[in-house]
Amino acid sequence: MIIKKLGCIFIMLGALTCSGAQAQKTGGSIDIAMPGEPPTLDPMASLVTSLYTITQHYFEMLYNLDENQNVVPGLAKELPEISSDGLTYTIPLREGVPFHDGQVMEAADVVASLKRWMTVATKGKDLAQYISDVSERDNHTVVIKLSRPYSPLLVTLAHYSNTPAVIMPRDNVDMPLKRIIGTGPYKLKDYKPDQYIQLEKFKDYRSPTGPASACSGEVKQYLDEIRFRPIPDVSTRVEGIIAGQYQYADQLPVELFKSISENANVEPVFIKHGFQVLMLNVGAGVLSDIRLRKAVLASLNMEDMLIAAFGTKDFYSVDGALFPKGSPWYTSAGVSGNYNQGDIEKAQKLLKEAGYDGTPIRILTSRQYDHLYKMTQVAAEYMKAAGFNVDLQVMDWASLSQRRADPKLWDIFATFIGYQVDPSGLGVLNPKYLTGWASPEKDAAVSEFLQEPSLEKRVKIYEKIQTLLYNDVPMIKVGNFTNLAARSPKLTGAYPGVNTCFGNASLE
Repeated sequence: MIIKKLGCIFIMLGALTCSGAQAQKTGGSIDIAMPGEPPTLDPMASLVTSLYTITQHYFEMLYNLDENQNVVPGLAKELPEISSDGLTYTIPLREGVPFHDGQVMEAADVVASLKRWMTVATKGKDLAQYISDVSERDNHTVVIKLSRPYSPLLVTLAHYSNTPAVIMPRDNVDMPLKRIIGTGPYKLKDYKPDQYIQLEKFKDYRSPTGPASACSGEVKQYLDEIRFRPIPDVSTRVEGIIAGQYQYADQLPVELFKSISENANVEPVFIKHGFQVLMLNVGAGVLSDIRLRKAVLASLNMEDMLIAAFGTKDFYSVDGALFPKGSPWYTSAGVSGNYNQGDIEKAQKLLKEAGYDGTPIRILTSRQYDHLYKMTQVAAEYMKAAGFNVDLQVMDWASLSQRRADPKLWDIFATFIGYQVDPSGLGVLNPKYLTGWASPEKDAAVSEFLQEPSLEKRVKIYEKIQTLLYNDVPMIKVGNFTNLAARSPKLTGAYPGVNTCFGNASLE
């Protein structure tokens, strides 16, 4: 029975269904157990990855990524026309696309949304320095003009992560948002903090065309309602889905895999999520001393941290590269001699050279992501063995997200990063990111990387960037991991990923 389930889930990961399953039916509602309460319902205003699982159902973008990470049209009618100098992108829009309040999307809405994104969103602010103008040519055409080339522009507009460029009505672009109004297949019906976020089918929805692929293409809207429920306690999430209270539960401890596999009321879902990291405060505090950051890196044994977090190599891999094998960006540059050292004596020597005075190193973590909490506990013990005075602060994820925004309140925080399509998606490369990592050499390399149109040359530049990252230690990669989730056998058609989408989900 377990083998049958594994074959079903692994082979048909993109659809959460099996050959021979019943046809998808219309109607019904599902409850999804999430690891915590989102800090906002505005995806432009938060870096919390789990928020995007919710918001992608009501806010859409100009472009999306298919299963093969290709950029495909979303609210845009087709891929843009790009001028020969790479500075002008002319984007035709789909016509007759309604917002949830009845207005019809026009170019003015897209222009207002992109300008808001460039003002309030982390990624948008970063890209704003390359954009000289965003304007409407007519009601159904938007023109983006760049002051200098920016090679990953399309990927940035298509990647629903790191404060995405979602589209909203031009009369609702205030900060904070007054209303949650998008063009997505579901619209906000009710929100009760700490209880649920309730979405209902948007009956006038206009879906993109083309085959469904990942979270792109045609959306069927089989379900009437989707309710996202914040359930911080992992045992409650597991007990709830086994009892049928939830139809999908995210971020589950891997040690529960066996019990989930053997229960007829639930099936495991495996998601190659990304990698665990520790972010270090370069811009302020005691770790602004590079010798202390190098001491943290030297002290850590990644294998032990990953074993504590996941228990078995079925759910993790030890690899210091920031992109997975098979990606054009996969490289071992900077990794050798820096990653997975576990060298306490070296760390102690660096502490002595730096004249470390015992100032507490404040590490932020959360039990809401069980694997992060366990990994951080082991990291703290290695750092203590090296001579650091560690202050491990455990809190809910919303509090952690709020606290890390103030560089005076932390030295290290634990998080995870979903696999990126392009290195430009790595927030740590932005000097305005939480770590405050900036240096003339790094900033020059990143600028060159973003403007270079040749993939071959960009790969070479990225190798230098990854080497600089290991040399300066603004971030420490722990290892790759596969996330465990669970679903009801009756739930089909969802696409599991870093941001699982339920637009084509249904109940048998």
